[in-house]
Amino acid sequence: MLTKNQFDILDFLSDKTQKFSQRKIAESLDISAGTVNKTLAELNKEGYIVDNMLSEKGLEALKPYQVKRAVIMAAGFGSRLVPITLNTPKPLVRVKGKRIIESILDALINVGIEEIYIVRGYLASQFDDLLYKYPTIKFIENPGYNEGNNIGSVYYAKEHLKNAYILEADLLLYNQALIRKYQYNSNYLGIPVDETDDWCFYLKNNYISKLTIGGKNCYKLVGISYWNEKDGEQLSKDVDSFIKSPGGKERFWDQVPLEMCKDNYKISVRPCKQEDIVEIDTFNELKAIDKSYDC
Repeated sequence: MLTKNQFDILDFLSDKTQKFSQRKIAESLDISAGTVNKTLAELNKEGYIVDNMLSEKGLEALKPYQVKRAVIMAAGFGSRLVPITLNTPKPLVRVKGKRIIESILDALINVGIEEIYIVRGYLASQFDDLLYKYPTIKFIENPGYNEGNNIGSVYYAKEHLKNAYILEADLLLYNQALIRKYQYNSNYLGIPVDETDDWCFYLKNNYISKLTIGGKNCYKLVGISYWNEKDGEQLSKDVDSFIKSPGGKERFWDQVPLEMCKDNYKISVRPCKQEDIVEIDTFNELKAIDKSYDC
């Protein structure tokens, strides 16, 4: 098994076609030059890298960490984006000519993830149009999309949560490098903020310890997470159990692993920047990004 530092460097090198200096690696990964030097020596000794480039043996070492699938939640109404969503599901709304969900689909396919499930509900048949450009995607129906919160979408996809990304479908992904081919452990994307009135979480010993609405000096929750085999299997069980409990359908699915059943998991954070990704919540926000709607 690779250490986290070994994994980070091999993952960094996995999509590079030119050599990088130790200083550049340290800057890119935000770790010390000394740590990079020590870790590169370890990787060289194992034959995982040759002349600061990933070797075939290094590529084999990464394979156990390869993401196998993705589940995209796209069943909701998108009521805050009315009037656009009266006739179009929010993930299919076009921003500068491209459907919102396409930024996620392109990022997944670019790193070789072809087992992609879209959980649909509201105006479900409109998602069929995606098959012309993305013929490998599969659809999962959420017949109860109007009866509760998004926990239902994860419930209907519960057989596909191992070694998987779970993504909200209405995220406009500006930095496609956030979707990596390999992941070391279960994690959420989070934006470090001084203050937010949105969903956010706090860390303790490098793992998520508390989920709240609104907070200071915390991480704003971004709707992209990864679940390894063990945690994905546990998540399937916990969601199945919790959705059947009183009031369970009214919960957001993130509350299951981050709040209700948090002792079952150790989930880390992958920090990202505000400009990397945006969720368009309102029609005014859509108009601010795409001026063609401002008429």
